Amino acid sequence: MPQAPPSALDNYQPLNNQPIVDVPFLATTPHLDPKENVIVTSLYTDAFATAVATLGHTLNKANSSAGRLLLYLPDKISSRALCIATASGFVPHQVPRIPPPHKGVHRHFLDQYSKLNLWGLDAIGVKSVVYVDADTLVRRNFDELFSVPFSFGAVPDVYIDDPGFILGFNAGVLFLRPSTQVFDRMIAQIGTANYRTEDAEQSFLNHFYGPQAVRLPYAYNANLAIKRRKPELWEDLKKEARIVHYTLVKPFLQGDYAEVPIEKLEKNIAKKSNVWSGLFREEVEEWGEAWRETYQQYGAAIDECQRRG
Repeated sequence: MPQAPPSALDNYQPLNNQPIVDVPFLATTPHLDPKENVIVTSLYTDAFATAVATLGHTLNKANSSAGRLLLYLPDKISSRALCIATASGFVPHQVPRIPPPHKGVHRHFLDQYSKLNLWGLDAIGVKSVVYVDADTLVRRNFDELFSVPFSFGAVPDVYIDDPGFILGFNAGVLFLRPSTQVFDRMIAQIGTANYRTEDAEQSFLNHFYGPQAVRLPYAYNANLAIKRRKPELWEDLKKEARIVHYTLVKPFLQGDYAEVPIEKLEKNIAKKSNVWSGLFREEVEEWGEAWRETYQQYGAAIDECQRRG
């Protein structure tokens, strides 16, 4: 039986140099109301506090006019970590933990259903959200996403092995329009819908939105798995990447998702630059430089946060 031909992505060729977003359109993108259009991230463990602070700094450099909100679980986050995470501009917003409705959820995803609280933000006047995981870094302004005329959008996922590039989306970057009515429907269905429970909210959202989800370009979720799967594609992608997603290596973590003390962060970054035989050295060093800029600008506030510990 003949094998199926490789996908256009696995058979990537740099044929097209048209910009992802039409330049005249960008010129007409209105200034955003920061109360209604918000960039949101989340903090479910103290270990990601420095990542959120660094993400906030890169958002500031990208000059986004959207508001900033940090969803956090008050029972799991120390005042020290919350202080560090918000040092560069995210506004803290506590949310209740949404527990997994099934057994079998990956141990790193046990709090991830709490991300569904995004859909309840209409209660505080938010009309559109771009959600970004804490393990991301912003390279370029992406305010144009707030002009997307749809209810939900995300970037297709990719695996380093089979199935490779897939139609299903990664939940690390999402565009959505909050709706308490939709949120209530989600909560009513997370325990009864038929989906792969190990992948928690990502699998549920893929089933919930199904054919309605708008697939956004990889530039809005430049998943490091793409570089491992198809380096040639990554070389072109990074020219227009807005958001880089540190899925396969996290410079701010050690061991099994353990926190790295700030005084040891530089050493950890150097160590992480050598994993995967150094494949992601450039990206790890980029995160390290962003952290150094963050500490240079917000170090006094971060040091004061440290004294709370």
